[in-house]
Amino acid sequence: MFYKGAARRLDDIDLPRIGHRIGVGEDELHAVLDVEAANSGFFPDGRLKMLPERHVFWRELGAGTKRDQAARQGLAYARWGEKSYPVSADARYDLFDRMAQIDERAAIRSCSWGMPQIMGFNASLCGFDTGRAMVEDFAQDEEHQLDAMVTFIVAAGLDDELRRHDWAGFARGYNGSQYAKHGYHTRLAERFAWWQGKPDTPWSPGMCGSYALSIEDLNTKVMA
Repeated sequence: MFYKGAARRLDDIDLPRIGHRIGVGEDELHAVLDVEAANSGFFPDGRLKMLPERHVFWRELGAGTKRDQAARQGLAYARWGEKSYPVSADARYDLFDRMAQIDERAAIRSCSWGMPQIMGFNASLCGFDTGRAMVEDFAQDEEHQLDAMVTFIVAAGLDDELRRHDWAGFARGYNGSQYAKHGYHTRLAERFAWWQGKPDTPWSPGMCGSYALSIEDLNTKVMA
């Protein structure tokens, strides 16, 4: 299964280190990850977290026999919101596998993947040649997912909004025009405020590798 790999978790230092690339701290990145995927890139069984979007599958397939087949099986429809999302990992991957039997490339492009919930069709904005290459990379390590998220944020021109804490502007670009209906901007603001009240991971640009945190470190807020 190309969507199940080493499933390595983030190290604390990854957030300030990667956030430094675009001039934000770990609180901003934590907020995005909390809202997108509850701060986890994998389901409990190690499979990559994902969500199929059947209205996107409709678009990716285009008119023809494949779309007709997908529509008959309830795997594709023209407008967002026609059916509820599957909740469990098994239900989501069952849906994906059925989509992939019709067209694997279109199925991958029609799902959001990992901690940042990046759509497969946005793989090129994250530096990948194909959606499958992105999924295979994400399946190995949450650090890879976070790095790709920051690359996407820059490519989509959303880094200014993130630095300004313009949550409505960021959510509009990251989550689409229906962001307000789902409260993405208010949830981002709430999670950012929550993380602002927590000590940041001590880090500076010259640091690398892992280390143990002292009690003094944990009680000192160091801005990246």
